[in-house]
Amino acid sequence: MTLPLRTLSNWSPEAVVFDCDGTLMDTERHWQDARNRAFREFGLLPPPGFADRAKGVHYVDCGRLMAEETNKPELAADLTTALLSHFMSLVAEDPLTMPGAGEMVRLLSGRLPLAVASNCPLEVVEESLGRAGLRRHFRHIVVPTGPPDKRGAGPGRDGERSQTVRPKPWPDVYATAARLCGVRPETALAVEDSLTGIESAWRAGLRTLGVGPLPDEADTGHADAWVAALDDPEVLDWVRNWRRPPSPGEEQDHQRHGPL
Repeated sequence: MTLPLRTLSNWSPEAVVFDCDGTLMDTERHWQDARNRAFREFGLLPPPGFADRAKGVHYVDCGRLMAEETNKPELAADLTTALLSHFMSLVAEDPLTMPGAGEMVRLLSGRLPLAVASNCPLEVVEESLGRAGLRRHFRHIVVPTGPPDKRGAGPGRDGERSQTVRPKPWPDVYATAARLCGVRPETALAVEDSLTGIESAWRAGLRTLGVGPLPDEADTGHADAWVAALDDPEVLDWVRNWRRPPSPGEEQDHQRHGPL
């Protein structure tokens, strides 16, 4: 346990929004392999520490970063195209779920609204979850719908409202997912493996559970709790004990008659 779960232990969400890469699906290594293949395709060497800087970054931003850090800005579009092509091939060959991810999703399926908020293209998320047998459990999948702003820089926690769904660390994907699930952001839980995603969820107003190794062995960002893996018995026990949120009819009846 990296950041104690007790900070969330007395709270039950009304919806859960999962990141995909590195949270539900074991695809971070595919992105790493895809980056390396794209670098090699253009005769470039990965800069030291690039994998850490690229984690959780939208693939268009990643392609641009690959070009910038190798002093080949003119290759940004070509590197982006190559990166996505290599990644799609790797995912199709080897769709694996992260430890505990499938069990947690199946425990929640039908009990709470479930959604995915990802920086990946929609076809990548659909393909990954479909091959893993998890797609049917999610009501909504939210991905960026427009070109990312450079570095994802932006305003504070609430962000700006626009028709374009911007990539993490903007709050848009998580804010949209909570809205589609029919809940207020503060009643939803985000499950994330990167500080970029944690920031996105926090800015949208969701509570956050980080999972996996800490990016720099110390910084948990805005996470409410951080665990090594979703198959941690404490995590699964916590999930099993969540209260089921009342249906709209039950809620109205409670308001009409008052507490018993």
